[in-house]
This record gives sequence, structure tokens and C-alpha cells, in this order.
Amino acid sequence: MNESIISVRYSRALFQSALEKKILDKVLDDMHLVLEVCRIPEATELLGSPIIVPSRKIAALRAVLGGRVQELTLALTGLLVENGREKHLPAVARNFIHETMKHKGVTESLLTTAVRTDDKIKGEISRFVSDKFNTKVELKDNVDPEIIGGFILRIGDKYIDASIRSKLRKISKELRGSIKS
Repeated sequence: MNESIISVRYSRALFQSALEKKILDKVLDDMHLVLEVCRIPEATELLGSPIIVPSRKIAALRAVLGGRVQELTLALTGLLVENGREKHLPAVARNFIHETMKHKGVTESLLTTAVRTDDKIKGEISRFVSDKFNTKVELKDNVDPEIIGGFILRIGDKYIDASIRSKLRKISKELRGSIKS
């Protein structure tokens, strides 16, 4: 079965259960924590190991997450391990977060700049995106010195590249094209 289909199905089931139990925000926090845990190399190794038996993986996840997350979240992690789908845990968490944000009417946006952006400018960009797209905005920022200057703004599935790097690439491509003519 396609890996993305697997993660979408599990995340949708978790979303529906959390919504019914009225613990959506708590499970959303849980999924952020699960993503953090999955970024730890030892956790990745544990979940990806075919040698470690499922009961040990479940016990390890309960030791790390127990008391910090909802029982529903623990049940999901256990179910994934029991079904041999533990490698999909990070994708399930990402899909759940995306689905929850969509449900709340929040558009995830990513601003990439060459240098750190101050809070005032991020606030202005958030308001602009909110007004333009008629949505709540969760703006994350990223610093990538390789874009040289300008910015790259991703709003949901839309993409605005106003970086110096992309403009230089375009000029270079045009120059190479005119030399060949």
C-alpha cells in the first residue's frame, strides 16, 4: 500500500476520534511532541529496527510519551507498532497537524529569508497573507543564506519566490540562451 495513503488513513482516524472526544487541541500538542521525539536519532533507530520486537517498541514509546500525551495518542502509537507501520509515525503526525490546522481555518505559511526577520515584519506579512487569503495564518520563518536576499513565501500550496538567487538564475539562463542564438 502507498505510504502516504497509510499515514493519511491513520491520521484521519486519529483526527475523527480526537474531534469526537473533544480533545483535538491536546492531541495536536501530542503530535508536535511525537514529531520532536521522532527526530531523535535513537528513536528513529528504535522504530526502524526489524530486530526489536513490537512489545519492546511499544514499551519504549510508553516510557517516553506516557504521562505527557493523551491515552488516544498512546493507543495510536501502539496500533502503528502492532501493525508494523511504526515507520509512518512521523508522517501520521504531520498529516494530523495539517488536517487539524485546516479544520481550524489556519493556513500554514513559511517565510524564508537570507537573514533573521524581526517580529514586526513577520507580523505585517502574517496580516497581509491573512487579509489576502481570508484565513488565519501560522507563519513560520526559516533562514537560508543561500537565497542571498529577498524572500521565499510558501502559503499552503502557493509559492512566491522573490529571492535574489532565483533572479540571478533567471538572468543566467537568459544570458546562456542569448549566447547560443
